[in-house]
Amino acid sequence: MRFSKSFIHTLKEAPKDASLPSHKYLVRAGFISQVASGIYNFLPLGKIVLEKIKKITKEELDAAGAVEVQLGFVTPCELWEQSGRLAKYGKELLRFKDRKENCFVLGPTHEEMMVNLVRGRINSYKQLPLNLYQIGLKFRDEARPRFGLLRGREFVMKDGYSFHADEEDMKREYALMEETYKKIFSRMGLDFRAVEADVGAIGGSASKEFMVIADSGEDNIAICTQCDYAANVEAAKKAKRSEPSEVPEFSNFEPFLTPGIKTIEELKEFFHIDPYFLLKAVAKKALYEDGEEIVVFFLRGDQELQETKAMNAIEALELEDVSDEELKKAGIVPGFIGPYELGCKVVFDEELKGAKNLICGGNREDYHLIGADLAHFEDALFVDIKEVKEGDECPKCGAALQIKKGIEVGHIFQLGTRYSDALNATFLDKDGKARPFVMGTYGIGISRLIAAAIEQNHDDRGCIWPKEIAPFSVDIIVSNTKEKEQLDFAEELYGFLLQEGVEVILDDRPERFGPKIKDFELIGFPYGVIVGKGLRDGKVQVVDRKTLEKEDVDILNIKDYLLQLTKK
Repeated sequence: MRFSKSFIHTLKEAPKDASLPSHKYLVRAGFISQVASGIYNFLPLGKIVLEKIKKITKEELDAAGAVEVQLGFVTPCELWEQSGRLAKYGKELLRFKDRKENCFVLGPTHEEMMVNLVRGRINSYKQLPLNLYQIGLKFRDEARPRFGLLRGREFVMKDGYSFHADEEDMKREYALMEETYKKIFSRMGLDFRAVEADVGAIGGSASKEFMVIADSGEDNIAICTQCDYAANVEAAKKAKRSEPSEVPEFSNFEPFLTPGIKTIEELKEFFHIDPYFLLKAVAKKALYEDGEEIVVFFLRGDQELQETKAMNAIEALELEDVSDEELKKAGIVPGFIGPYELGCKVVFDEELKGAKNLICGGNREDYHLIGADLAHFEDALFVDIKEVKEGDECPKCGAALQIKKGIEVGHIFQLGTRYSDALNATFLDKDGKARPFVMGTYGIGISRLIAAAIEQNHDDRGCIWPKEIAPFSVDIIVSNTKEKEQLDFAEELYGFLLQEGVEVILDDRPERFGPKIKDFELIGFPYGVIVGKGLRDGKVQVVDRKTLEKEDVDILNIKDYLLQLTKK
């Protein structure tokens, strides 16, 4: 491609609403342009990167035995009603009616459509397993679209769905897709982690997210410093803390006057005790489809509540803070909440099962109970609801955990029969009995990957593309196009690299050198070749965009030099 004949328009200023590097640079460098809130056009450079990401994804999926299809972007509401997600998905699901008053949605995901495609066509266990995928547009009506391609309303996604006769075979395919995804993101030159994750609105028994490590990531992930354990903090676990050496001994279980002492820190100082032996109460208002209720979550005093874990433990749609006035109205004493005869739903962290020698709220003003023994709550709900923090011990090997920021670019789920049951999609097993398909689902944010790559690879001058997905590998910059010798040499080098299959762009614009080198840095081509005054001495200059290091190379060696650089 030649700059002079391309549709590449760079900007000096970033959009006013852009806060992240990828949003600023992708717009300024001419990769994307905004049409409406959360909706973007892909300009030539952006389209090239998008197609490269698609190509890598397709090649690895096809090699793993997945089969590509293309489903309709518009989905009948009827299918979403059958799955129960039409109401549950909320306002993010864009609904509309056609001229005949038929209800449709713009697909944010296609579980229902893919199940509908397969049911009636796959009738026997002999036709299984089957893994179908597509790469296409999705629409999610985000309330606050922001961050450019990272949180848009319209986006390009790869979504795949596998169908199996039993759970064992589904788990085999799930493991295969995990390895396939690792190959895909590795080929793109990205630093990423596969992490244990919450299943969220998609559902299922287990899931893993694929996170590109970046300081601007919205997700916190716990990563072991020694082994391969990694998990989103919403699903992360940690090794159980060993009991402190100094264990308090309470002769009786009785109330103790604690005037005005409400917080864990105050209790710690008042009793001179390790917070491990203090029972922390966190009250929340749980929202359900059919109502709401106050729930109190109990943890050890040195732990914090992880709200997604807590929400999942009671199958709530959402958790909200509850005011002191609301607690008092429910007969609960703020600051002195204990689990005994509380009068509302209670959930304990799993580490508290059978715990003794505790101090907890007394459920009356200015009193705590000492010598609490939770063995009496053996029928209560004990589940992991605590948040993992930096420095906690890995549940797998015991080493320290780090908390890093990540951008989700892929997600795989063990769905089970959730959708096949709901949509009555069955096959005949070996005994001739009708059984629902056991399913897995696998997604990759194709357009999101463009932004994630830049969040991970940029500097204060612009993008730094990994070679594998860069729009072009080499940018030949003619310093002065009026100098025939420079232009002729650049044309010869350009033609040679094209013939050798190198992805090259020739900056032959009649512009000053300054704007050209700034565009090279902003766009982020891996290598630049400056054909300038040094040509008289038989030299051209090669610039490495990642390091900004420059090297003078003899024109007799430049062709071989560039071939070695680009084909490493």
